[in-house]
Amino acid sequence: MTTEMLTDYSIWIAAMVFAGLAGGFIAGLLGVGGGIIIVPILYFVLGGMDVDPDIRMKIAVATSLTTIVFTSLSSARSHHKRDAVDFTLVKTWGIPIFIGVVCGTVIAGLVNGLVLTVVFAVVALLVAINMVFRANSAPVSDGFPNGIVKAICGYFVGVISTMMGIGGGTLSVPILTTFGYDIRRAVGTASAIGFIIAIPGTIGYAIAGWNVPNLPAGSLGYVNLLALVALAPLTMLIAPWGARVAHRLDRKVLGYAFAAFLTLTSLRMFIDILQHL
Repeated sequence: MTTEMLTDYSIWIAAMVFAGLAGGFIAGLLGVGGGIIIVPILYFVLGGMDVDPDIRMKIAVATSLTTIVFTSLSSARSHHKRDAVDFTLVKTWGIPIFIGVVCGTVIAGLVNGLVLTVVFAVVALLVAINMVFRANSAPVSDGFPNGIVKAICGYFVGVISTMMGIGGGTLSVPILTTFGYDIRRAVGTASAIGFIIAIPGTIGYAIAGWNVPNLPAGSLGYVNLLALVALAPLTMLIAPWGARVAHRLDRKVLGYAFAAFLTLTSLRMFIDILQHL
């Protein structure tokens, strides 16, 4: 094994450890499944390994969704112990979210990887802006006004979350707080929603990437199993710690922290988009 190969492996291992620790903590803290951290890290590490730009984002998104299967379980369990998961909402939102996930996976399999990067950057920034400006605003209503609005919101969460490789909290938390949910309960419920998004999303990306050329070693479709093995145990281990911190923070502080992470991530992705253009 050459010195260059050892260096590449060292960078890969260090990046996976950081992504697992940071992604797990953020998953528990903000109910976002960790994808908001894991996707950019995987994307840039894969870029450093000269993975084809056309499939780089798809691999990052697909692998992130797979880790969320495990992270969401760990995070949701911790929030449930604090009675912060609204399982009634999870059940009623399940079908439109699932339909959205299926549609999002089909779209992601058809479009160029750069499109997914743009979706990630734009949506993350819009959500961050919304969280900042609505931090001191009163809810629009006490709960969803009707079933149609709830279904449309669920479908939107499913489609965009699948294209971004996130657990749904990035979108569902601001939506739920807009409709009167306490942010701690919104975060806890979002962690459970991530499981609904991650399983069909993972299967869809594995099928969509089947027999695609130039995939890195250890790939099952667009899902990279080597990265999954490195990430999943760390995210599951750390997620409960993030959940504990979430229930000790002031609601406004938690909202601003959510927005800050989204803004930084979005800006970094925009830089890469401009470089490609």
